[in-house]
Amino acid sequence: MVLIGVRNMDSNDTQKVILVDENDREIGLEDKLKAHQNGAKLHRAISIFVFNSKGETMLQQRAMTKYHSKGLWSNTCCSHPYPGESIEAAAHRRLQEEMGFDCPMHEVFAFTYKADVGNGLTEHEYDHVLFGSYDGEPKPNSEEAMGYRWVSLDELSNEIRENPTMFTPWLRLIIDRVRSAR
Repeated sequence: MVLIGVRNMDSNDTQKVILVDENDREIGLEDKLKAHQNGAKLHRAISIFVFNSKGETMLQQRAMTKYHSKGLWSNTCCSHPYPGESIEAAAHRRLQEEMGFDCPMHEVFAFTYKADVGNGLTEHEYDHVLFGSYDGEPKPNSEEAMGYRWVSLDELSNEIRENPTMFTPWLRLIIDRVRSAR
C-alpha cells in the first residue's frame, strides 16, 4: 500500500500520534493509547463531515470493537494523521479505510478541545475539520463503523440536544461550528 504524503514511516509510526502545541506546531510523538490515557498531551487530529447534494451529512455509528466511544454516532470519519503525513492525505486515507469511499474535501476550520471519552481515556486534540461532497453509498469497514445514516444538520442538532449520550463528545462540541460554517 502506498500512502501519498507520508515520509519516513515505519510500522511503529501507525500507532503514534503527533503531539502539537496550541498553534499546531509539532513537538513530538506519543503512543496513541498512551496519549489518550494521559489526556494532558495535545495531539493532531482530523474530523471529516461528508455532505450529499441534499445538504445532509453522513454519520457513522462507531463499531463496538473501538477502544472508546463504542456504538456512539459520530461525524463521517475522524482519526489522526501518521507522522509525516499531511492533513489532506490522512483525511483521504482514513475516509477510504473507515467508510470505503473517497471524495473531494477541503479544510474549513480547526479547533482545540478536551473531552472525557470514558474508560479512563481523554481526547485532547487540535482538530482539523474538513468538509467533503459525496452522493454514493459507503461501504463501511465493520471494524470501524457498524452503521451509517444521512441526516440534516438541523435534525442532528435536535437529536444531540434530546439524546446527547448517543453521540461522541467531539460531535456534541463541534456541531454548532459546523452548522455556522456550512
